[in-house]
Amino acid sequence: MKKIMNDPIAFVDETLEGIVYAHPNQLRFTDGEKRGIVRADAPVKSKVAIATGGGSGHLPLFLGYVGKGLADGSSVGNVFTSPSADAIINVVKEIHGGKGVLFLYGNYFGDKMNFDLAAEMLEEDENIIVKTIRVSDDVASAPRKNWQNRRGVAGIFFAYKIAGACAETMASLDKVKEIAEKTAANLATMGVALTSCISPASGKSTFTIGEDEMEIGMGIHGEPGIKRSKLEGAKEISEEIIQYLTEDLALKSGDEVAVLINGSGATPLEELYIVNREVHLLLFKRNINIYRTYVGEYATSMEMAGCSVTLLKLDEVLKPYLDAPAESPFFKQFGRE
Repeated sequence: MKKIMNDPIAFVDETLEGIVYAHPNQLRFTDGEKRGIVRADAPVKSKVAIATGGGSGHLPLFLGYVGKGLADGSSVGNVFTSPSADAIINVVKEIHGGKGVLFLYGNYFGDKMNFDLAAEMLEEDENIIVKTIRVSDDVASAPRKNWQNRRGVAGIFFAYKIAGACAETMASLDKVKEIAEKTAANLATMGVALTSCISPASGKSTFTIGEDEMEIGMGIHGEPGIKRSKLEGAKEISEEIIQYLTEDLALKSGDEVAVLINGSGATPLEELYIVNREVHLLLFKRNINIYRTYVGEYATSMEMAGCSVTLLKLDEVLKPYLDAPAESPFFKQFGRE
């Protein structure tokens, strides 16, 4: 294993300190707690606060989307491990602006357990109203009829962007939750993995895969996908993924989508743009309109090679929120270009 780090035990804490040192005008730690990061201007009075969180190892998830027009704070766990309920509570106490809090995070057992516990404690002990949306966009992990049981992967970026924009309008907690849920229901993501990643603590690969192999549908922690085969070209990979996504969302001619081409951590941008080309050609062929495209690393898995494709089915309700300005250390949009 080759990694630029000090003590593996300090990997997460030193990463977080480095991020806050780099962006002091945008981010700060919660008081006395270095596993919680919030907007530097938190709390924003009279605005619904959005709290997220999850395990480390996925930058820019989750704390990378803390900022104006996005989330207000993020709790951070060890690599691929849920944050503690205490860290979640500390974040909420510092971002709550008096209008309630939306928990917005990926659908994983440990996260559900700790966020649910935190919500109960906040409502009982602090009289803070909490509502929850779990993003579950990984098509490989459950059929559409059970979409709420799926794993949450890169599509959560769209939930941050749209729910965050809604919250910035000073909408009610019920409204922000409604918009976040509508976004989550119209997401579909499918990935392909080419290599494993290595946990800093163990120094070992999380799974094994042949040098000439790929796995369609593998999760961001190495969860099993739907098919392992010999490595194919970008055209063939994209065709298979788009077939799954368009069928899952029941997309038809004239529909409109936003596209996210996400790198898993070790995939060159050039390769992501090749995939983007193929995805665009496939959607054009189906007469599906592309409203916005995002290409880059939005949800990684350490140094895993591979990528994922997310489609968000849009309508006139969601588009203005997608167009709204937003800014965090890892993402910036100046409104509708």
